[in-house]
Amino acid sequence: MIGRRGDRLQRIFVTLTDAGPPAALWHAHPIFRRLETAVESYRRALAATRRDRAPQEWASTQNNLGNALRRLGERHTGTEQLEQAAAAYRDALTIYHRDRNPLDWAMTQNNLGAALWRLGERDGGVNGLVEAVASFQAALSGYRRERVPMDWAMTQSNLAASLRSLGERLPGTDLLEQSVTAAREALREFVPARAPLERATAQRHLANALTSLGEREGGTPRLLEAVRTYREILQVHDRERFPFDWGMAQNNLGNALALLSDQEHDGTARLNEAVVAYRLAIQGFRQDHTPLERARVMNNLGNALTMLGEREIETRRLLEAVATYREAMGGFDHTHHQFERASAQNNLATTLHRMSERDDAEVYADEAAASYEAAAHSFESMGADFHAALCRFNYTSFADIAAPVPELAHQPSLL
Repeated sequence: MIGRRGDRLQRIFVTLTDAGPPAALWHAHPIFRRLETAVESYRRALAATRRDRAPQEWASTQNNLGNALRRLGERHTGTEQLEQAAAAYRDALTIYHRDRNPLDWAMTQNNLGAALWRLGERDGGVNGLVEAVASFQAALSGYRRERVPMDWAMTQSNLAASLRSLGERLPGTDLLEQSVTAAREALREFVPARAPLERATAQRHLANALTSLGEREGGTPRLLEAVRTYREILQVHDRERFPFDWGMAQNNLGNALALLSDQEHDGTARLNEAVVAYRLAIQGFRQDHTPLERARVMNNLGNALTMLGEREIETRRLLEAVATYREAMGGFDHTHHQFERASAQNNLATTLHRMSERDDAEVYADEAAASYEAAAHSFESMGADFHAALCRFNYTSFADIAAPVPELAHQPSLL
């Protein structure tokens, strides 16, 4: 949406499976080696198994190969292993049929959806996410809730995540509403006493969708529910046992609080709470272990600091925001995280623009213009036309001193 204050382009990071060890430690982790060995073993088994003579065994091995490749691909920055995983699942689905093998077919559809969701998150478009949603919906048509309630609920939770991801890249609120519905369905089965961790994951998907809806619709009910839900998650994902999930929940709590600040009469207290939440999240994401997640939270912290700085006469907060955005940009790889880097650069441009208005400093104005232009070019190069257009609109308006500056709303990164 278009709002009163600085450009904040959205980036969504939601995990459908367990987060696993931090990326920087992944290659040294025993699970990595076991998965690599598993991939080699499954490929040898497939070479020794004829599809026409042992179709069920062949399909099961393809599904297992896909699982191993997907888990490896989730912790790598590229897409090759995820693409191979999707291909393996599709091969398995040439044997599994909904009528003859409903549970195997549904399980493989769910797994395919997880791989497609990961791919869709990384390519910046919508096609992969559309396919992911379709796969999860297909899986639900094969799972009967009364027969396999936990599998049904897990797929509902995954569907909620993919619908929100897709809804964030398309206008309107229908997909986000569907995401909320799917997450609530999952929570009907994931009761605290029986499945506390699965419940916390579904709650995260619910709260993320509520945050996005609250930002688009205006008003406070959705955002207030999101804040309550994130705080419930933090009761399960404590820092000692689940530091990564704790950091994500703190970050997302900060997002909801920052958005609430725009809807309330005097949201300064909410913004200060958001800053505290982001700083806690940063403590959980070490530079040497989780640099990407840390960069995402730094971008969000920059948003909150800018919003506070716009309410104050002094420029201390704005200067801190500029430094925070620059640190965030350093954590985003040019090739694999171009969208996030462009978003942070756009946010930096807005804050520099605010600095130029306060200090009448030409150096801030020149850097703001250059940052807007660079961010727009990056969005265009990856086909993110909507974000590129809004960024260029800001840049054009900024160049016209006589015109008011229309800006993108503060849109924080959801983890």
